[in-house]
Amino acid sequence: MFKIIKKILTKKTNTAASPKDTELKNHIAAGVLLLEAAHVDRECTKEEMEHVVQTLKSTFNLDDECVKELLEEAHKERENAVDLWTFTNHMNHNYSEAEKLQVMEDVWRVIHTDGQLEQHEDHFAHKLANLLRLTHKQLIDAKISARS
Repeated sequence: MFKIIKKILTKKTNTAASPKDTELKNHIAAGVLLLEAAHVDRECTKEEMEHVVQTLKSTFNLDDECVKELLEEAHKERENAVDLWTFTNHMNHNYSEAEKLQVMEDVWRVIHTDGQLEQHEDHFAHKLANLLRLTHKQLIDAKISARS
């Protein structure tokens, strides 16, 4: 399923993206943001990675093999990215506000997996909320929801 991702992401034509292309890019964008949340403190624990995997499985209804391929591609995209704007811009054009709020809540869950909130994790969440065009209230509501 994700074998065509590279082709889609590097496609330089002016044709409109198909729904399948958009769906795959949605998966990659979410995967990158969840991975960034897991790695933002420079230490991705086994529990954080398990949470990322479970989130991708349940959110996109994917099997183990698809999640593995998605994470491989998301790792590559994350490593090659200069910033998060490409991913959040895609989400701003293709996600509803409710879907972006769900991503923010999922990011908070990954951040809170280790039971502590470090300053750079909090900074990342605020930066991400800004890039996703979410209000401060929405950011805090997602944080509170993720804790419960």
